[in-house]
Amino acid sequence: MRRLYLQIYVTFLGILLLFGVLLSVAWLLIPVHTHDHLAGLGVVLSELLPGPDRPVAELQAAVQHLGQLLPIHLTVHSSDGTLLAAVGPPLPTPALEQRAQGWMWAGGAGPTVALSLPDGRLVVAHWRPPYRALGLLGALGLLASAIALGAYPIVRRMTRRLERLQTRVEALGAGDLTARVEVEGHDEVAQLAHSFNRAADRIARLVNAQRTMLAGASHELRSPLARMRMAIELLPSPDRPELQARLAQDIAELDALIGELLLASRLDTLEHLEHTEDVDLLALLAEEGARSAADISGTPVCIQGDPRMLRRLMRNLFENARRYADGSPVEASVIPLHPTGARLCVADRGPGVPAEEQERIFAPFYRPSGMRERGDGGVGLGLALVRQIARHHGGEVRCVPRDGGGTCFEVTLRATPG
Repeated sequence: MRRLYLQIYVTFLGILLLFGVLLSVAWLLIPVHTHDHLAGLGVVLSELLPGPDRPVAELQAAVQHLGQLLPIHLTVHSSDGTLLAAVGPPLPTPALEQRAQGWMWAGGAGPTVALSLPDGRLVVAHWRPPYRALGLLGALGLLASAIALGAYPIVRRMTRRLERLQTRVEALGAGDLTARVEVEGHDEVAQLAHSFNRAADRIARLVNAQRTMLAGASHELRSPLARMRMAIELLPSPDRPELQARLAQDIAELDALIGELLLASRLDTLEHLEHTEDVDLLALLAEEGARSAADISGTPVCIQGDPRMLRRLMRNLFENARRYADGSPVEASVIPLHPTGARLCVADRGPGVPAEEQERIFAPFYRPSGMRERGDGGVGLGLALVRQIARHHGGEVRCVPRDGGGTCFEVTLRATPG
């Protein structure tokens, strides 16, 4: 889109140039064989040129004098086609069947006029180059320049509006539901801007309604879960302690799921971090790693961020390693990235993640094949929240294979989130 106006502009100039070339070729190639007004020119020339009974030298002198007075090449032929006199390069004699006066094609010389004199002689004249050629090219050049200068602002104005529309479309695609386009004019581009704004309004209403419903449903579920937990604690069950434990676990998982849904919904609507402070990533990583007995290493790095969200990011990564690393040790480290921030790595020696799933695992509620049947308490939101939190801190997360087997999650965080 950045060069669309150049494409349109060059196309327009190409069409203009092609039109000029075709017009010139048509003017040069299409002869007009009969012009009654040329008969008068033949009579005038017969008065200026010596008669057929005069010496050829006298005729040649008269032809040369005409060549000096007028910018023409001129030849005089007898009635049988014999060349009598000429100024400039000799011009071809028309065939016997084409002796009628009028315009004719003279090869490389371009269009030429043939005039029949009353005494039977034939005069062939051609405007002497470069006057006509330069004049024609100059006129076409001036015309093309004028049209090109006049067309540029029009083309640029139209494509600039398209560029602004493209910018707004990209912003909407990136999640900015407030992106709208200023409507200018009443043409097709303005109609396209109207359509985009209507579609963006509709998308924003649908997304906001979905987020509101999700947040409301999550809040409403919390109340019955709290009552169920209290009832289980008060319910005497000396005969079925395992049932009470299983119900308590199920309620805890539901409560954790609702908490993740609420956080995901809040991150979706959050444009900027509400609270930031200096966070020592290595210290925070050591605190969370102690819960999972992880091996922590690295260099202390401080960034501006939300400590609660960063703690949740690390906790989710450690919890993911605990679930899927099959008991292998977990290693975590902090690596400074000067001057952009830091890289946080959490690695394990588990079975690893297939290449085709290394991006899909960050989708909400996605779980690798066979993991749902394990009943490990995961619902597929942990890594999705890790990505959301990382992006709110100006960074990104990716899953990469680890040398020697296993998986490594790399989280880049900017020093100052954008």
